[in-house]
Order: sequence, then structure tokens, then C-alpha cells
Amino acid sequence: MALKKDSLAEDVSIISSGVKIEGNLSSEGNVRVDGIVNGNISVNGNLTIGDTSELNGEIAAKNITMSGKVFGKINVSEKLRLESKAVLKGDLVAKYLVIEEGAIFEGFSSMEKSHTSTIHKNE
Repeated sequence: MALKKDSLAEDVSIISSGVKIEGNLSSEGNVRVDGIVNGNISVNGNLTIGDTSELNGEIAAKNITMSGKVFGKINVSEKLRLESKAVLKGDLVAKYLVIEEGAIFEGFSSMEKSHTSTIHKNE
């Protein structure tokens, strides 16, 4: 059993470019979406949003790499990467945010910090 559970972290579920989902999607592992999803997406692992994808709804994942279109809120516990073809119209919360040249982002962003840093001055 432990071997199967450990392999979940390596598995990737793929929603191909010809697939359209009407409803919510959730996964314990990693997911790649190249199709259309009209609903909320919750992924405990990494989410890859391919350039042919269009997502409408709230999205939550550990890490997201995005080159498709998203219309809705994104909540990422670690890093969100908007690649050059990405279009995000909605608010986002992420610990780390990378926006490549050419990406389109319309909305508000919030960067969560896991700890506060203190600057010490020598006097």
C-alpha cells in the first residue's frame, strides 16, 4: 500500500485538448489540463495549464505553471508561473509569482509570506 501511495505524487492526470469538463475537478496528485474546464479545480500537487486550455472558475494547487487562459481566482500555496502565452483574468494569491514577458494578467495579487524577515543595521 505505501508504494502505491508514494507513486501518487509522481502520477499525472491529463485532460486532453479535445475534452470539456462541466463541473468541479479535484486530484490528490499532479494534473495537466489542455482542454476546457468550467468549474473549480483543486489539486494537492502541481497543476500545469497548457496553451490550448481555458479554465473558468476558482483554482487551488501547490504549484501552477500556466500558458493557457484562466478566468477566475487562483490560490497557490507555493509558486505560480505565468508563461509568455498565459492569460489570467482574475485575482491571485501565491507565495512566489513569476511572470514572463508577454503574459497577460488583469486582477489583484497577494503574496503570502511564510515568515517575516528582520533587517539588522550596524550602528
